[in-house]
Amino acid sequence: MRILGIDPGLQVTGFGVVDADGPRLSYVASGTIKTKEAAQGDLPGRLKLIFDGVREVVATYQPTEASVEIVFVNVNPQSTLLLGQARGAAIAGLMSQVQPPAVAEYTALQMKKAVVGHGHAAKAQIRHMVMRLLNLPREPHNDAADALGLAICHAHAGQAMAQMARATELTRRTHAQIKGGRVY
Repeated sequence: MRILGIDPGLQVTGFGVVDADGPRLSYVASGTIKTKEAAQGDLPGRLKLIFDGVREVVATYQPTEASVEIVFVNVNPQSTLLLGQARGAAIAGLMSQVQPPAVAEYTALQMKKAVVGHGHAAKAQIRHMVMRLLNLPREPHNDAADALGLAICHAHAGQAMAQMARATELTRRTHAQIKGGRVY
């Protein structure tokens, strides 16, 4: 199974591609899609660059599955809305393919827990563990490391989630409250 991880961002969107063969993971590629060539206030232009960049990555590496980070509300609501639009452009780029990959979504907390072992890991810890897990010669950049972490998270959790979905009907919780990064 080839998994594409996407860490959406309005200025820099990270991507990482890994092959998963059971518990074995192997690095395929990683990098970033930068939107700095578009003018600072040109939101549609930036979204198009993200959309086109994701389409190019999917066409090049042909993943069978994808994982995208879920956006949570930040302190600044405007930043959250902009990040959500970048995420939407990335997902639209994934789904616009002739044979779109299956898309899973994970929070940053879930990704950090899967890669580092605890949900409040620092960026340096994520970079180091991604390097170790994929046997890379050096640490990837932050955005690419997060994207590779999302792919690793899906490789570890995706099969278990699929088995649970087949065994029982999964429904979203609509009554949960988020306090201090935890769901109650």
